[in-house]
Amino acid sequence: MSAELQREALPRGRWLAIVGIGEDGVAGLSDEAKRLIAQAAIVFGGRRHLELAAPLIAGQPRPWPSPFDMAVTAVRAQAGRHVCVLASGDPFFHGVGATLARSFPAAEMNVVPAPSSFSLAAARLGWALQETDIVSLHGKPPALVRRFLHPGRRLLCLTSDAAAPAAIAALLAALGFGRSRLTVLEALGGPAERIRAATADAFALENINPLNLLAIEVESTREARIIPLASGLPDDAFEHDGQISKREIRALTLSALAPRRGELLWDIGAGSGSVAVEWMLADPSLRAVAVEANPGRAARIRRNADALGVPWLKVAEGQAPAALENLDRPHAIFVGGGASDPGVLDAAIAALPAGGRLVVNAVTLETEAVLIARHADTGGVLTRLCVERSGPVGAMTAWRPALPVVQWSWVKP
Repeated sequence: MSAELQREALPRGRWLAIVGIGEDGVAGLSDEAKRLIAQAAIVFGGRRHLELAAPLIAGQPRPWPSPFDMAVTAVRAQAGRHVCVLASGDPFFHGVGATLARSFPAAEMNVVPAPSSFSLAAARLGWALQETDIVSLHGKPPALVRRFLHPGRRLLCLTSDAAAPAAIAALLAALGFGRSRLTVLEALGGPAERIRAATADAFALENINPLNLLAIEVESTREARIIPLASGLPDDAFEHDGQISKREIRALTLSALAPRRGELLWDIGAGSGSVAVEWMLADPSLRAVAVEANPGRAARIRRNADALGVPWLKVAEGQAPAALENLDRPHAIFVGGGASDPGVLDAAIAALPAGGRLVVNAVTLETEAVLIARHADTGGVLTRLCVERSGPVGAMTAWRPALPVVQWSWVKP
């Protein structure tokens, strides 16, 4: 690379170059990518990226600081200089580009992506990316794949290390998806690339490269517990002690809560956490806090969240309204228990922003009276929900009514 080329100015204002690099290193880079690396005064990247690009780096190589949270500060300190950041593949697909874009405007960045590892995996397998579920398990628990396990579905999972494929295989086998075909794609695009396959219930691959993706072609047995796409999971999908919003009531409650992308729910008096779990299952962007005073139930909520693939469900142990302090402000609140306790509904209403939704379910006459009074005072919708299920009466069958539920739903003006 000539000195003249190294001195060439970046487009005006674009001092931060972000270059995607693959396992093939310099050989896979475009001329523009090579130029941006060569003319940079500072080159940030992981140690592996810096080694791959070493023949081009004329400036100062800087491995990412630890913890990585300090990376943006380190880059910002070099603002105005020729700076290059090296990233794996496509910097804006589960990459550092998205992190940097939260702090630097696009007008200051010059981005040259390379094929992502997902694109390379799809090319090797002959899979259409738009028909494939992309899941990042990097630094995350394998249980995140749970919601995607439907027969015939295809998944590409970015893993954290060499042990992850075996852990995911064991999870699938335990859940009744042992027939699923797993393909481990290692060090894609580089000289150490290797592709191997096995079924989940017979997974015995060894010496897996830590840089790997796992492709899953989902097959299930009749015993597999498949999470349906609609609200209202069977009650026995949850571990509970009887304190659970029953299936039909839960489905209607989720409908009233009306989750929208990116929103946060408070589930107050969460019991088994069933409403919070199903709220989060509606979309990966949704978050929830389950507020529960009973330590045993709080532990049970965590187990349900892990088992049903939403391990990032937050559990706040404590009695409302005190337990609501310092929580992120919610977009919607469900009160399944404790609505008649002093201050709970007042605190919930105060926490909601304009347009926020509040849904409260009552089984007892005392709580029902509270909701009737609130409805008279502030409006909203009162609904009485009655469910009957068939059951044996001697040698015959009759309807057995469950306890009726009075539901108050309200949108904050």
